[in-house]
Amino acid sequence: MQNEVISEQDFEREADRTLHALERALSDVDGLEVDLESGILTLEFSDGVKYIVNSHRAARQIWMAAERSAWHFDPAAGAARWVAKKTGDDLHATIEAVVSRKLGRPFSLG
Repeated sequence: MQNEVISEQDFEREADRTLHALERALSDVDGLEVDLESGILTLEFSDGVKYIVNSHRAARQIWMAAERSAWHFDPAAGAARWVAKKTGDDLHATIEAVVSRKLGRPFSLG
């Protein structure tokens, strides 16, 4: 799927599926509280720092804010992936990297 051709309905379905999968994968991580509500996934660390991953319907993107940075991920053509056009960063790899840095240990979404 590409951002330009994805329907709003397909976007909503894929973004919702992705956010719920991330919530499940992150929910058992020690030192991290995870909450998904109304398309907003909040990751709160034991020191109170929060990272946000959310569905942005108007742009048909998944946005992420962490480590004083922001990413806008588009659905990748032909794959169940989300990729930031500016950097080529993959959503899952980016989450693994920022969470690993914050926790100070390797982390994988599996």
